[in-house]
Amino acid sequence: MKYGIFTYEENKKSFNVGDNVQSLAAKQYLPQLDTYINREHLADYHGEKMKVIMNGWFTHNYNNWVPSEDIEPFFVSFHVNNTAAPGMLNDKGIAYLKKHEPIGCRDQFTADLLKSKGIDAYFSGCLTLTLDTYKVDDSLRGDDIYIVDPLYSYPTWEKVTYDWKHFLRSIQNGTIFKLGERKKHVSNFIDADLLKSAKYINQQPPSNTYSDDQKFAMAEDILNQYAKAKLVITSRIHCALPCLAMGTPVIFVNGFDSFVDSCRFDGILDLFNRVDVNTKTGEFTANFPLDGKISKNTIVKNLGKHHALAEPMKEKCRAFINKK
Repeated sequence: MKYGIFTYEENKKSFNVGDNVQSLAAKQYLPQLDTYINREHLADYHGEKMKVIMNGWFTHNYNNWVPSEDIEPFFVSFHVNNTAAPGMLNDKGIAYLKKHEPIGCRDQFTADLLKSKGIDAYFSGCLTLTLDTYKVDDSLRGDDIYIVDPLYSYPTWEKVTYDWKHFLRSIQNGTIFKLGERKKHVSNFIDADLLKSAKYINQQPPSNTYSDDQKFAMAEDILNQYAKAKLVITSRIHCALPCLAMGTPVIFVNGFDSFVDSCRFDGILDLFNRVDVNTKTGEFTANFPLDGKISKNTIVKNLGKHHALAEPMKEKCRAFINKK
């Protein structure tokens, strides 16, 4: 038996290191890592039987769904995005998932969607909630506060100039005139002193720059940094969820207003201390006591709700790997 974890295709300009964080969450259950397998080409694998934990976002290449029979899958923390659902959940796709049910779903949206197709599914939460293997003793926690891609769904120059179609569309729909809103809205809830002194991490580095091994090393490095942080402020779920696992105080900034995004968060947002931002006005509310803006002196305690999801996932992943 072989064991594999996912790698991922890049877009033209960047990749999401949060995907690699998800693969590290799966890797920690394997007795050894034999190979990488690209998430978009699971139907193309042929060879020795391979166990794969099927966690994460599926899929860009839904025409290449379902996975090869040479893959023995375990479905946990599985997300079917609404953009891919029509292509994935045809008769063939439904039959495949029913063959491997029950399907543990990263979000309630996916669980409800699969149930509507007659598939036995449940809300498992995200496997990155089990990354407490990266946790450090509190004596090693420093004073660094990290700001990681807050309100990254807002328009940016990189997005509107992604290609000429994006550029023309941004002019037509007025997006190009909103390029300053992200900075303005962030400054509404984070004070100027913290904005200057914080450490910044971009979880979407440039594409065509790093090997898969380097990407996983990058993912390990940022997890080790978050593990020692005093506080993390982010709109990236694969920053915020590992922080919960590692006991790092985290504030999730929710400024998403499209269904493509919001369907990913169904059932997950309740785990966080959260700032919710009105993307039109910049007004915000917090679900925790916040006097004014987030500052160096802001103290939050994670809610602890994630444990009820993390522990069952650990047990099920170990049982899958140990099953002969």
